[in-house]
Formats: sequence, C-alpha cells, structure tokens
Amino acid sequence: MKVYFHLCIEGFTNTYVIVNDDPNVMEAIIVDPGQITTEIIRQIEDGGYKLVAILITHNHKHHIEGLRTLTKIYNATVYAADSETYGMNSSIINGDGMTRIADLNVEFFSIPGHSPDSMVYKIGEILFTGDTLIPGETGSTSSQYSKKLLCSKIKDKLFTLPDRTIIFPGHGAPGTIESEKQFNIDLT
Repeated sequence: MKVYFHLCIEGFTNTYVIVNDDPNVMEAIIVDPGQITTEIIRQIEDGGYKLVAILITHNHKHHIEGLRTLTKIYNATVYAADSETYGMNSSIINGDGMTRIADLNVEFFSIPGHSPDSMVYKIGEILFTGDTLIPGETGSTSSQYSKKLLCSKIKDKLFTLPDRTIIFPGHGAPGTIESEKQFNIDLT
C-alpha cells in the first residue's frame, strides 16, 4: 500500500490517493476529493490503477468538490455517512465497522462533533481523520456540547489505537496518536 498526498489550494484541504500496488490488485481509493487535478488523474491512469472507492470524511464542500468529476470518469463506489453527499447517492456507512476495499481492510469510525456525518477511516496504521482531528487541535464545532462529544469520541475510539498510528488530516500536516495525546490543546 502507498499513500499519495495532494493539497487542494482552494480551502487548503488534503486529498489522499491510496493504492494497492500488488500486481494482482492494482486498485486505488481516494479520500476527500477536494479538487481533482490532472496530477491525480495521471497518478491513477499512468500507474495502471482502477479507482474502486471514494471515502468521504464529511459532507463539507471543500472536501468533496471533486466528487462529481471523479464519478463522471470512474465507476467508483462513494462511501459516506450522509446519503446525499453533494446530491449523489452514496454507499451509506453507519457507526463503526470494517469493510474490504481494494483488497485492504478499511475500518471506519463515526465521530460526530465537527459535523453529524463525520467519519474517520483506518487503513493499516494510518487514520484519515478529515476535520475530526487535526494535529494540535480538533475540528470546529457549533456548541460546547458538540465539542465535548467530539473530544470524548476521539479519546474513546482513536486514543485506544497504537501510539505509532499516523494521522492524515483534512487540513495541515500529518501527526501521530502519540503526539496528539501529548500536545493536542483540545484533548490534554
């Protein structure tokens, strides 16, 4: 498995392309397609990958702006907690669980707070957290109750993972569970 990072200048959001480069698989997953560039398309096409899934961490425009482009080009399944992500039908995932995509185990965790449909995905030792957990802070919330719920769910569901687990957020640089336990201003 390889993970490629793409910065979407509009909204300063992160898009990730995950590929299973096993010659018997050669499939790709995209997380939060904020903007689809020729670089992303070339990466999939030149690599000989089949895009099989698009994982949405939450239904905010700057994280899903490229979704329509992708679904016009590829026949990939969109996984999201919101049934009408950007007006498109999605394969609904609820609560916590696991599915197999691109011959990889993809765990998912429902962590509301930043938005009601916030999901975190774990593939291998990597978490794709969207705006739920950004190194050094948590996502913005609309109330003190939402902030408390968000922090509680992060501690219950994510802080139980190994300290070496890598965090790839929806904005900013990567981090680890260990660094968040020690330095996150909202969670210490």
